[in-house]
Amino acid sequence: MKTSQLFRFFAVVSLSGLLLACSSTEREYDYPVETDRRGRTVYQSETEPGVFGTDGILLVGEREQDPQQGGGGSGIGVNAYLWRASLDTLSFMPLASADPFGGVILTEWYTPPETPDERFKVNIFILGRDLRADGVRATVFRQERDQNGSWVDAEVEPESNREIEDSILTRARELRIAGLN
Repeated sequence: MKTSQLFRFFAVVSLSGLLLACSSTEREYDYPVETDRRGRTVYQSETEPGVFGTDGILLVGEREQDPQQGGGGSGIGVNAYLWRASLDTLSFMPLASADPFGGVILTEWYTPPETPDERFKVNIFILGRDLRADGVRATVFRQERDQNGSWVDAEVEPESNREIEDSILTRARELRIAGLN
């Protein structure tokens, strides 16, 4: 077999395998749920998603977005309302990094003007695409300056994390309500 024929054979086999892998593998199952008035069993159909989930792969165009997920076509991997609310809530602090696909916002150290001997840092994690109370986690870090002028870790009030999470959730609700009007 020549090299060009071998290459063609390999290309055909590869393309065939790729097309087979992209085909639908959804299966439908019927589960008995209850019995109706006449004594017949009523079945509930359930579809098992294919390899690429229930939505498949979109190559061209856009899917319709669920309004609960926060803004259609935003292109971010987390809830857009929680993302925007997190940025708004931490707008007074310098950002170290913000990853909209992973839902991670990290701030630099911030020293409040009224307390120059302490500084704070906040990490925000947005945990999903739904606007839910457990969809955001905040972690606050605090340091104090010692006698030598070095920064040392200090204890953070336990409710500090929850207060920031509550502020983010309140702002996210406001953004969602404003978006519905």
